[in-house]
Amino acid sequence: MTIAAHHADNATGSEPVVLDRLLFGDNQFFGVNHMSEEKARAQAMRFQTTDAIMEVLDIAYDAGVRTFMCTTHERIAEVVARVRAEPERYAGFQFFPCMPYAHKYANAVTDYGMIGALRRFLPDEGLIATAFKGGRAVARKDVEAMVAMLVDAEMSMFSGVSTPVVFLQNVVVDLLLGLGFHEAFAVFARHVKEKYGAEPGFITMNLVRLLDALDEVGIENPIVCSNMNKLEFRMCGGADDYRAALAERRFRAIAMSVFASGALSPREALEWVAESPAIESVVFGASSAAHIRGTCEIAEDVWPTWPATSEAKEAN
Repeated sequence: MTIAAHHADNATGSEPVVLDRLLFGDNQFFGVNHMSEEKARAQAMRFQTTDAIMEVLDIAYDAGVRTFMCTTHERIAEVVARVRAEPERYAGFQFFPCMPYAHKYANAVTDYGMIGALRRFLPDEGLIATAFKGGRAVARKDVEAMVAMLVDAEMSMFSGVSTPVVFLQNVVVDLLLGLGFHEAFAVFARHVKEKYGAEPGFITMNLVRLLDALDEVGIENPIVCSNMNKLEFRMCGGADDYRAALAERRFRAIAMSVFASGALSPREALEWVAESPAIESVVFGASSAAHIRGTCEIAEDVWPTWPATSEAKEAN
């Protein structure tokens, strides 16, 4: 089954999206490193051009990685445009958008003011109609309409490419958890499914609490991305709670920070992950060909079924 056909089936809810074992992240492209500010600055300098980003994505693609789990940073629009323009070169490539990119909104408010920032991020489906919709949402406290408007604004850059899973970023997920506003998760999930034929995903720094909230609002077997690694690096609540959740709760787990920001070797990290069959995927970031190819080779060794698709396997 092609990704396009699978995406269409998912719109009807007939079957879940198949997650690849390895998902490629974008932290390294935008100067995010949880252990070293110096490395973060060096990476930010290196990836100032789209060509530099595409060079690394090409290495990952040629190594068999087919999924790019990315923020909605403005630069990603340029990456999407490159992929959209070369469908044969990037056959089977898909994006997992993660929204919102909080710094983008904060910077826009600083540069353009509140109203100017809203206008800047309205989707291209009619400025007046969308603005009116947003105005009614504020006046009536219509959360569903406001969420839909903001998601549509973020998703506009991904027109014409495959986006089978759309994630809500942890900066919002964990804020909503703290506020107890769990219904917002259901609002997000409904809109993503109905408008984009995609499955909703959630990124969190508090796995167990999020699973409780999603159960409360009726989201079954959710896709959840959270820190999971051998060293318990940034694992809120500790490894015991995570092991219990993986063993007892029904959700589709994506592990991030598996290398503990460089404290673990790829083999040691992935062997630990492979011990838990409940973890379906790992999202990792890398900027060197050796690291990317080495990680893919290790993944194939410890997870015999990776890559998930026969098309990706044949491409190698």
